[in-house]
Amino acid sequence: MNDILIRNVTKRYGPKTVLSNLSCRFPGGQTTCVMGPSGCGKTTLMRLILGLETPEDGEILLPEGARLSCVFQEDRLVNHMSAVKNCRLALRGQDEKIVETLTKLGLGDSMHKPVRLLSGGMARRVSVARALVANADIVIMDEPFKGLDEDTRARAAGVIQEALRGRTLLLVTHDPDEAAVFGGRILDFNAL
Repeated sequence: MNDILIRNVTKRYGPKTVLSNLSCRFPGGQTTCVMGPSGCGKTTLMRLILGLETPEDGEILLPEGARLSCVFQEDRLVNHMSAVKNCRLALRGQDEKIVETLTKLGLGDSMHKPVRLLSGGMARRVSVARALVANADIVIMDEPFKGLDEDTRARAAGVIQEALRGRTLLLVTHDPDEAAVFGGRILDFNAL
C-alpha cells in the first residue's frame, strides 16, 4: 500500500471537536491539495499524519517504512545557521543537492548567510528547500507560499513539482489558483 488512509478520525482540543469521524485517502505518488477555510482542521490533519498529534478515535495508516518531511506554517529554522546548514539537518553529505535546490529557489547569493538576516520570503524558501532535499516519500506542505510574491511563488511551485515528481505531496492551501498549478486531487474540507 502506497496510500495514506484516514479512517474515522476524531480529534478534539478540550471541548472543541476539530475533526469528527473523518475518513479519506491520499493516493501514493500523487499530489493532493487540501483546501478549506481557516480553522476547519487542515493543519490538525497534517499534524496527525506526521505523528505530532494523536486522534481520540480512528486510525491513520501510512505506507510501511514511509519517510516524511514537512513545511510547517511557521518556518522553524535555526536562525543562527545558514540556509545550507538548515538544509543539512534534513540531508547530510549532499551539499551539491542542497546548493542546487537553494539556487533553483533563487537563494544562490544568500545561502551562506544566517537565516535571521534573510527576508521572510527568503526564509520561507529555505523551509521549502529543506523539505525538498530530505529523502522523504511523503512531503507535507502547509501554506508553503505564504509571504511569497507572485513570481517567486510560480518559481517555487515549479521547483516543488520537479523535485517531487512521483512522490506523495499533501499541499495545504487556501488559494484555488495554487491548487490549479499543482493539479492533482483536491480534498475540500467544505465538502466533508
